[in-house]
Amino acid sequence: MTQTARRIVHIRGKDAVPFLQGLVSNDVLPLQRGDGLIWTALLTAQGKYLVDFFVGRQDETLFLDLPEALAEDTLRRLSMYRLRADVSLTPSEWDVTRGVGAFPQGAMADPRHAALGWRAYGAPVTAEPVDWDAIRVAHLIPETGIELIPNDSYLLECGFERLHGVDFRKGCYVGQEVTARMKHKTELRKGLALVQLDQAVPVGTQLLAEGREVGVIYTQSGGQAIAYVQFDKAVGEMVAGAAKVTRLA
Repeated sequence: MTQTARRIVHIRGKDAVPFLQGLVSNDVLPLQRGDGLIWTALLTAQGKYLVDFFVGRQDETLFLDLPEALAEDTLRRLSMYRLRADVSLTPSEWDVTRGVGAFPQGAMADPRHAALGWRAYGAPVTAEPVDWDAIRVAHLIPETGIELIPNDSYLLECGFERLHGVDFRKGCYVGQEVTARMKHKTELRKGLALVQLDQAVPVGTQLLAEGREVGVIYTQSGGQAIAYVQFDKAVGEMVAGAAKVTRLA
């Protein structure tokens, strides 16, 4: 039941929203009009994933909800882009609580998928334990540092369009040209798929079909797993380590 450690950072200044708008994959301008929560990503100029995070507004306070493991590098990168913009990034003492079911007061829906429930910011909120891996596997939702690999993953191959993490109508942002080209000019040949295994294998185990590598096995739950595959080759009887594997979707 993994749950990635998070860091909350307040972002202030009259240029805060436009500053982010020019950098990230999703449209954050709605946060100028009111409270909300948006999932987005920061990319390299070559369109490769660097980090995904939430941008939120609560009670007129704009904040970033970052994966702790990538927080320092992300904040350094944002500071590098800041130049003369009126933007400040300050640590927050807010906690983030995740849960499913009834929303606590002030909680906001996770924008990726309804099955991910809600996120609450500020003082800790009581929440029942949740098997997040089971939810992610069932709905092919990638996780930072597992399926989402810095300087390697591409957003569209990892389901960002389906999970509301990229906007194709907004203006330019870092990596936008490559992402748009993948959307409009090519057919995805690789991406996330749901597979069934007859036994668990280590995360990162190669998926083989007729002795040739056709993918990689990642998060597993209940005999199923998220795999990154070559769509046209990950078919028929496959193996991953000692496990027999069948592609489900």
